[in-house]
Amino acid sequence: MAWRAPALAAVALAAVVLCAPVAAAPEPPQGAQFFPHLVYRSGPYAPYGIPLADGVADYLTLVNRRDGGIGGVPIAWEECDTGYNTDRGVDCYERLKAKGPTGAAAVLPLSTGITYALIERGAADHIPVFSSGYGRADVSDGRVFPYAVNAPASYWTGIDAAISHIATELGGTERLRGRKIAYVYHDSAFGKEPLPMLEALRGPLGFEMRSFP
Repeated sequence: MAWRAPALAAVALAAVVLCAPVAAAPEPPQGAQFFPHLVYRSGPYAPYGIPLADGVADYLTLVNRRDGGIGGVPIAWEECDTGYNTDRGVDCYERLKAKGPTGAAAVLPLSTGITYALIERGAADHIPVFSSGYGRADVSDGRVFPYAVNAPASYWTGIDAAISHIATELGGTERLRGRKIAYVYHDSAFGKEPLPMLEALRGPLGFEMRSFP
């Protein structure tokens, strides 16, 4: 059966799209601080990752245009789509860490799993791994992890705030004694992070805890 013109046009368009070269990222401006920006515009968490990546890019653009960068130093960055996959995240880091005038100033993993995989690499390369509010909670101790940062909060401080809120609603921490608290969590690195803190709080505060992955 002969193909009709619309079908041939569609095939030709698909061939052009598939064969078109990927545009190279622009070179960072002279003197810029470069950041590998690891995003997840694809994969299972893309519905959350797309607006998050857009927001970070918009903010960095704002700082450049409004303030001329940070302290007069412009910011340059390049996205690399990890799909929230740890192996792809490590590959993105390795490909981008030497870019820019002086190499990466820091790396933004946007994934707890990727953060775990980059902590030792970042320390060896002297590149800070900035995982704001996620990643390994114990990297808050800069004496042990000088090249990993999770300010302003971590999963541990987050679960501590949750338990404190429950205690406040009940009328004080003494009212937690004998209570049952359930923790339902995502069965992944970031979901498991609060478990040590819950175990540490369970004894002194006297509540029973069960966890459900």
